[in-house]
Amino acid sequence: MEAAEPTRLARQQERIAATQAKNELRAARDQAKLEEQARVQAEIAERQAAADAAAKADIEAREEAETKRISRVIEDEAARKAERDRRYADRKARQR
Repeated sequence: MEAAEPTRLARQQERIAATQAKNELRAARDQAKLEEQARVQAEIAERQAAADAAAKADIEAREEAETKRISRVIEDEAARKAERDRRYADRKARQR
């Protein structure tokens, strides 16, 4: 029985070493998955930030265009009124 003891201990040591190797591999795979997941999350966040910035720029451009359009309408209306007033003044001047 004592003669079998060293081989039994050697097999037990091999099993322990194999189990440790499996655990290390599993830990490495889990770490790689976590790193990949973090990378994907960062990429998604980056894309979302870019989309948000593009949307904000688009909104600002639309607002600026709307402001310019309103300014043009006001200027056009003021010019029309000024021209109307000028014509009215000319007509009154001719009547006197």
